Amino acid sequence: MTTTEPPESDASLPGFRPDQLVGFRIGVTSDRRSEDLIAAFERRGADVTHAPTIRMRGVDTEGVLEAETRAIVAARPDVLLATTSYGVRRWLEAADAAGIGDELTEALSEARILVRGPKARGAIRAAGLDDHGMSERETTTSLVDLVLRSGVDGQTIAVQLHGFTDPAQLARLQEAGATVLTAAPYRWTVHEDTARVVRLLDAICTGGLDAVTFTSAPAVEALFSVAEEAGRLDAVQTAFRESVVAAAVGPVTAAPLVAAGILPIVPDRFRMGALIRLLCEHLEQNTPRIETAFGALELRGRIVSLDGHQVSLTPVALSLFRTLVAAEGSTVARNVLAASAPEALDDHAVDVAISRLRQALPEPRLVATVIKRGYRLATPV
Repeated sequence: MTTTEPPESDASLPGFRPDQLVGFRIGVTSDRRSEDLIAAFERRGADVTHAPTIRMRGVDTEGVLEAETRAIVAARPDVLLATTSYGVRRWLEAADAAGIGDELTEALSEARILVRGPKARGAIRAAGLDDHGMSERETTTSLVDLVLRSGVDGQTIAVQLHGFTDPAQLARLQEAGATVLTAAPYRWTVHEDTARVVRLLDAICTGGLDAVTFTSAPAVEALFSVAEEAGRLDAVQTAFRESVVAAAVGPVTAAPLVAAGILPIVPDRFRMGALIRLLCEHLEQNTPRIETAFGALELRGRIVSLDGHQVSLTPVALSLFRTLVAAEGSTVARNVLAASAPEALDDHAVDVAISRLRQALPEPRLVATVIKRGYRLATPV
């Protein structure tokens, strides 16, 4: 999991406008702290669809975490790898509740503590402990790279896990000669409300969203898992490659997207506030703008603006109009328009859809008919 932070107040953000995202539709897949993300987008005028794909759960209901903690206390580890702020806090709180908080703190105070990022460092220091270094890229791989540089043969390493076990990184430590003990203060599981996720998938596939945000790799994997079960994995991944922006908070979160051939946008700082700013900039900068025979046209999400006059389009009309705008005045054949629609259309259905599109536009003549060939956007000669 990549670390997140609450977004800055709107007043402190350069370029913030309450109409910054008007017309755009954004999907949010996070569960924990999703309110901050949703509120930030809605304050900028976006329509937000919230469909958490995973849920964070504690794992000590049956004494699992307590047993892991007692094993670490007894082992007096040489090294502690702390991965997340929330995980460190949750672990120490659970140890206190089990009556072994002081013992855990004492054992960890004797260890060489390495942290994955600044927020994990903050949690370690808030507990009265000192860290001895931080990974370069805020990833578990980078953290393991750091500890392996000094050699770990014969050492006992405690690893605070972050939602899911990373077997490859634990194996690297073991292969280097270390004894590895883990503590998992929380786990991610697929969210039980899969109906909301299915609706999100439908919006992704049918042009109902302009962007989807991800704040953890398991959230991506859970979305793909539900899509596969619904028989829509190919359609979802194609949508992300062609029309829907995937926005990931950091490279760890982006990894399963990249593995699927999807190129997400990722902020330079792996924080929620940076993700919000990047997505706002990306959507605004990639808004189609074109001069037509009837004035300046702008397509912001589902909203068409022609010389300042705005109308909202239905999904079918929007998909056809987006294809016409992308052609920049060139003729688009009916079969190409049909292929861009979120539902099956024959030539007659395309003609009907174009007729309805014209009725919805500020100027019906904006879409011109090219006899026996198709349609085009009316641009200046």
